[in-house]
Amino acid sequence: MSKILLIGGSGFIGKQLAAKLTKAGHEVTLPTRHRENKRADLVLLPYLSLVSADINDDAALTQLIAGQDVVINLVGILQGNEASFKKAHVTLTERIIAACTAHNVNRYLHMSALGADIHGPSMYQRSKGEAEARVKASRLDWTIYRPSVVFGKEDQFLNLFASLLKIAPFVPLAGADTRFQPVWVQDVAQAFAIGVEDKSLIGKTLSLVGPTIYTLKELVAYTAQTIGVCRAIISLPNSLARVQASLMSLLPNPPLSHDNLDSLQVDNIDAAGFAPELGWQPTALEAIAPAYLAAGKQGRYNQLRGLASRN
Repeated sequence: MSKILLIGGSGFIGKQLAAKLTKAGHEVTLPTRHRENKRADLVLLPYLSLVSADINDDAALTQLIAGQDVVINLVGILQGNEASFKKAHVTLTERIIAACTAHNVNRYLHMSALGADIHGPSMYQRSKGEAEARVKASRLDWTIYRPSVVFGKEDQFLNLFASLLKIAPFVPLAGADTRFQPVWVQDVAQAFAIGVEDKSLIGKTLSLVGPTIYTLKELVAYTAQTIGVCRAIISLPNSLARVQASLMSLLPNPPLSHDNLDSLQVDNIDAAGFAPELGWQPTALEAIAPAYLAAGKQGRYNQLRGLASRN
């Protein structure tokens, strides 16, 4: 049993990881600025302490880290300006490293992203790359995880396309030829859970990718097929995609930004595949996605068919 601080643990991936860690008997502290809003999802987990705290406050962060055995940082944002990306990805990482070092908390698991690169085309990729550099330069027993786009029941990827496909007569698509290697949220969570105890993963950077590479257009077409709609998918040139992003920026929570377009200039894949150090094969998209994209009997049938094809 370890005492684990799970930073950024109230989101899509974090909730799955918290469940795995507590099931294994670890004591998990999960800080959140809005504790009452998260109770329904997390309060029933044994060994989990949901605390109100602002991780951007140095005193609060120091108090959270003191006495822990492991610190896991899942924090990441997809939208923002250069300052907000730096604050969330780089500055927070620096502050966590400093607090861990001060309190002799050596084991640190860090969520990065496939495509993280200090010379990448987007602010997101550059800030993730800078954060990786800070981690590697530290004296901590670190492991870095680099997932491709993550799918699962509550994802904001395939579900977003499904919602759009249900109401739009056609889909204008930026970055249609960009390639992705989607990975199941449970595979990502399991990779982190193993990292808590497996010392052989110290100093490793692990690619978390699915078994199949798709273009973005293929993923949208698959989503349409799965939910039973037929829509034209129109690949947008970069100039029109920029116009689309500018218009979407007027929305409260824009699904596409100029920085997202910059990220789409680079394929989000690793030809070497899922990290062999973890010892298992990743789960296929087709084995999971139909169950939450397609409703009712057909969704369950597609899932069973997908599972049968793997055996």
